[in-house]
Amino acid sequence: MEKPHGLKDLGRLVFFFSENRTSLAGVVLTTASAVTLAWFWVLELASPHPVHPYTGILFFLILPGVFAAGLALIPLGMWLRRRKLRKTGGVPTEFPQIDLSSSTMRKGLFIVLGATALNIILLGTASFKGVEYMDSTQFCGQACHSVMSPELAAYKDSVHSRVTCTQCHIGPGAGWFVKSKLSGTRQLLAVTFKTYSRPIPSPVEHLRPARETCEQCHWPQKFHGDKMVVRTKYAEDEANTPSTSVLLLKIGGRTWQGLAGIHGRHLDDGERITYVASDNRRQNIAKITYKDDKGQMVEYFADDNKLAPAELAKLPSRAMDCVDCHNRPAHAFEMPGPALDKAINGQHISRDLPFIKKKAMDVLQVNYPDQATAAIQIPAALDAFYRASYPEIYSQKKPQLDAAAAAIKEIYLRNVFPQMKLTWGTYPNHAGHQSSPGCFRCHDGMHNSKDGKTISADCDTCHTLLAQDEKDPQILKDLQIK
Repeated sequence: MEKPHGLKDLGRLVFFFSENRTSLAGVVLTTASAVTLAWFWVLELASPHPVHPYTGILFFLILPGVFAAGLALIPLGMWLRRRKLRKTGGVPTEFPQIDLSSSTMRKGLFIVLGATALNIILLGTASFKGVEYMDSTQFCGQACHSVMSPELAAYKDSVHSRVTCTQCHIGPGAGWFVKSKLSGTRQLLAVTFKTYSRPIPSPVEHLRPARETCEQCHWPQKFHGDKMVVRTKYAEDEANTPSTSVLLLKIGGRTWQGLAGIHGRHLDDGERITYVASDNRRQNIAKITYKDDKGQMVEYFADDNKLAPAELAKLPSRAMDCVDCHNRPAHAFEMPGPALDKAINGQHISRDLPFIKKKAMDVLQVNYPDQATAAIQIPAALDAFYRASYPEIYSQKKPQLDAAAAAIKEIYLRNVFPQMKLTWGTYPNHAGHQSSPGCFRCHDGMHNSKDGKTISADCDTCHTLLAQDEKDPQILKDLQIK
């Protein structure tokens, strides 16, 4: 084979080994996906609306993969063609000299380097956009459609709705990022083949410790003192009679005198409390190990524990952290009563509608086949009730009734998901003890040490009651709050 004397001859030699279907397919895939990606990124920058989750999967995950696969096919095809030609003796005997003093060689080299740099930029940008998209709340909550729709609905209604999913579920650092992506592959297969659990099991088994996620923003050892809490609930009578409780939560923290209050006694710089649960949901606490102020370890055992010491020793021991009490910090599901009380307090539901609390409780607890049916039947049932039982109220306060129906419907749609077998109380909230045992999992007066110590169930341990279910608490008048 003659040495090439011009750019045309050099081009023929460069593309000699790429004259095969595999390499040509790679060129087509790479070029088509690169142009499509660049066009989409321009549209994304120009559009004021967020990318649809399924569109994002295509342009941030699938197309970059096609682009990379096309790049890989080009050298693969060349290598296969060279191997085939070597077997038949068809490989050229002479190749062009690399002579950088030749303008033709320099031009050819610049073309190759320019194309390579462009491919690196495109592939790097595509990879970055893909990772960024996979870490977005939109991808976590919407790409899996019905699987994560309950968690997304609760998240949007939480105090953490401005915090991205990955900040809590992954946190900083490469190690947990890799773990999350490996776990995500398994979850993706479960969603694809519909083998996921309904409802999703809770708590998350391999959640990153709160010290590495929650405490990136929160500081549990900081002294917060006492916090006054005012809770008003409404009776299921015609007047929707209110009653109010007022309490001081002893949140506490670290003081110059030592640790105090709920946070101080439960969370420290080291492991202050470890426990062993006899069930996967961590509802039944069989053993608690507590490090007192003198550094001595005290073991408490549940009176109703039926496990033999050898069986108890085989169960995993967990160091207590934030999520053992705040177990639903961004995905709290309400019970119908407290949810309605909050809506009435927020004036989303008018107290002037007779029996609104009772009727709302009734319609919320109907076993609807799906959310679409509930969205239709809840307002219809309320409308029919007031039309028949209170025609004057119906005609005079129709706007308040419509607003109440909308609020009650939203409470259902935010907390009950028949397609995921998630209903009232499926996911208990351990912060407090209103709707679940919560604190009383340990503070039940039934966890005792061998030397006779007992974990107290006294209410005053964690809070002081200033008023309980009173119509017009005097403490609020004294403090000029009401």
